[in-house]
Amino acid sequence: MPTSLQPAPVARRNNRKAAFRRTVNLLYVLPALALFGVFSLYPIVKTVQYSFTDANGINPNFDYVGWANYRSALTDSEWWHAVGNGGVFALLSLVFMNSIALLLAVAVNGNVRGGKLYRVVFYIPPILSGIVVGYVWKWIYDPKGILNSVLQEIGLGDYTHAWIGSTDTALVAVAVSSMWQGVGGSFILFLAGLQGIPKELYEAAEIDGANRRHKLLHITVPSLRRVYTMVNILTILGALGIFNQVYAMTMGGPGYTTEVPALRIYREAFTNSDFGMSSAFSIVFGVMLFLLSLIQLKLSERKP
Repeated sequence: MPTSLQPAPVARRNNRKAAFRRTVNLLYVLPALALFGVFSLYPIVKTVQYSFTDANGINPNFDYVGWANYRSALTDSEWWHAVGNGGVFALLSLVFMNSIALLLAVAVNGNVRGGKLYRVVFYIPPILSGIVVGYVWKWIYDPKGILNSVLQEIGLGDYTHAWIGSTDTALVAVAVSSMWQGVGGSFILFLAGLQGIPKELYEAAEIDGANRRHKLLHITVPSLRRVYTMVNILTILGALGIFNQVYAMTMGGPGYTTEVPALRIYREAFTNSDFGMSSAFSIVFGVMLFLLSLIQLKLSERKP
């Protein structure tokens, strides 16, 4: 027998040790698997089941209706209006929130005084409760709130407005509060990406006479391509899934001006007592987000 091969008793003992280690490792992850099964997997299975029924959340007895809920969901104009509002949130966040986050990250990444403090301050909004943020901004936008008061004080009283009570400004007003809370998350991701760019590239550019704008456009932005793709997709997913601020500030009003998919799902279940339809909306929305996640993975795999 070759010397490189272990004797049979030693091999069996090593195999038993390896099997024991795998069993112990499995025991460590069992609590997490149990929690995932109870609070994630089981609700998903029940949601799929309810989406084919006329369940109302009160009566334990329900009838199966086949694909009727899905046909209604896909032809519901109010649902697609809510999806469109989510798209507006996503577009505004992509253009304004991520641009501001990138500029803040570039500024903090430089040798600015108090850079560490800025990193903490900018990341405070994302860790706040969305409901709390919504109520604070609702107070700011109140006709007698701080925003109109400031406009009055600086001589711009003609621009005072019922910001979340008007169909002209409600959607944008809620989007501003959402972007204020979300800019810190994009800022952290951009900052992490900036810190991964070799400083030698900037030094070589300075030797060639490049100014700040040239370095930003020809080094920073191209080097952040993958990070920017990830941030954009996460921004879209977050904007489409917004709920807390809308619920706290407008409840989808005035009318359906600020209705969003998550709020429509909530309303269908707990206001209209139609858990079957709400579940169908949830599955349709989940498939949409899943497809966007696949796009994110595909884009992140592309070579720059």
